[in-house]
Amino acid sequence: MSDTPSSNRGGCAGDTPVARQPHAVLDLPSRRFKGLKIERLLDLANRPQPIRMLEVGTGSGGIAHYFGTHPQLRCEVDAVDIHDNRLVTEGYRYHQVQDTRLPFADESFDVVLSNHVIEHVGDEQAQRAHLAELHRVLRPDGVGYLAVPNRWMLVEPHYKLAFLSWLPHAWRTPYLRAMGKGRAYDCEPLQMKQLEQLFAEAKLDCCNLCIAALHATFDIERIQSPAVRLLRHVPDRALLQLRRIIPTLIYRFSRPVSESR
Repeated sequence: MSDTPSSNRGGCAGDTPVARQPHAVLDLPSRRFKGLKIERLLDLANRPQPIRMLEVGTGSGGIAHYFGTHPQLRCEVDAVDIHDNRLVTEGYRYHQVQDTRLPFADESFDVVLSNHVIEHVGDEQAQRAHLAELHRVLRPDGVGYLAVPNRWMLVEPHYKLAFLSWLPHAWRTPYLRAMGKGRAYDCEPLQMKQLEQLFAEAKLDCCNLCIAALHATFDIERIQSPAVRLLRHVPDRALLQLRRIIPTLIYRFSRPVSESR
């Protein structure tokens, strides 16, 4: 499920712009699980502290609150969003924004989080601008986390429609309307190679964390469904072959090593 967008207008290239909905996740317990998963995937316990952190698209505020009130990590957290849907406000500083531009100086943050945001910012040009801003505010030795729904997921998570994001752009909104799920499709999920190309264009090194994220989810959420029990026993080498269709693309990113010298 997505968090919140960094831009509220825009459409696919060549389309008429549509109003973008917040799509905020307001389930606070799930935000704690997500915060813990991010903490593990970025190995934040072994980073120098205090950690200056930015969350782009804070939604309910649950993740920013998790890190800002963490009992072991010392995090100084800023969070931004276009729509203020916060349910918790303690432990972090909140900033309202209008688009992908971030109101911070260059190289301000040790850790930058973009959790289910890039699919909401607009077309590919807006997605490039989002990544360029993440690069700009990240310190040379900093680390980032980015998650986005995979275009090839079977069920689109925002509207709960099978194969919605598989369709050509021109067919998505008519399908959404025909199924009575909304007036316009306002998201832009990405394919793995497409996202990695965007990282490269933004001059960001990236590492696919999908398999590590699956293991972290199994350990943290302790889901006991038959499908999860089966996946627990699938070797990593087999899971790697499924990376292109795993429902959520998850990456750690950083500036190139040459920039940290």
